[in-house]
Amino acid sequence: MTHITLDQVGLRYPLFGAGKGEDSPDGTAQLKRSRGGGRYVQALHDISFSLTRGDRLGIIGRNGSGKSTLLRVLAGIFPPHDGDIQVEGRIAALLNIGLGMRIEATGERNIILRGMISGLSKREAIARIPEIAEFAELGDYIKLPVRTYSSGMAMRLNFAIATAFDPEILLLDEWIGAGDATFGLKVQKRMNALVAEAGIVVLASHNAELIERSCNRALWLDQGRVRAMGDIDEVMTVYRDG
Repeated sequence: MTHITLDQVGLRYPLFGAGKGEDSPDGTAQLKRSRGGGRYVQALHDISFSLTRGDRLGIIGRNGSGKSTLLRVLAGIFPPHDGDIQVEGRIAALLNIGLGMRIEATGERNIILRGMISGLSKREAIARIPEIAEFAELGDYIKLPVRTYSSGMAMRLNFAIATAFDPEILLLDEWIGAGDATFGLKVQKRMNALVAEAGIVVLASHNAELIERSCNRALWLDQGRVRAMGDIDEVMTVYRDG
């Protein structure tokens, strides 16, 4: 069964060349010193929550609060230093525009490669090209190298590919809220369809409207700590008052 469970998860970054008592580069966390004398920033502190099928979690908080870091922990990119994490389900992680994209390859080639990585045969992946190209609104650009795309075109293609191969868990960072309003509505509709079919969506964003429109639960992070977690309306009310 698709689920995500975090139990007191913590993560720290080692730092080099920082003086004693200085702040971290983003100014949100105080440097600490390990027993071995190395300096580090505690990026996440005691994060605990559970998500199951149908949950759409919005992660909110100011710059440096740990939103993107938490997404990378969920994606398995950063293993936690403390606590336990359990993730069951196929993950599609869109954490930056170019993640998973081969910029020298064409849009079509990227679709085929990502499809085969997701378990499709080459023939099955090729069959998905027209649908993905139409969703991404690329036209004949689908036959050109991704390096020739604008950032918006690359974003649309990456989102279209990631959501076309039935991910059970979809992780999205801030940039997915970019683009015109029409494509934003397509993104929301597809996210809703993914959740209805069996998925979990985790979206990190500064855009409160996007979070409220797309999610049913919210997590407010502040300097790597949970300030509030629960129903979207309740958490957003506390967040705005805070």
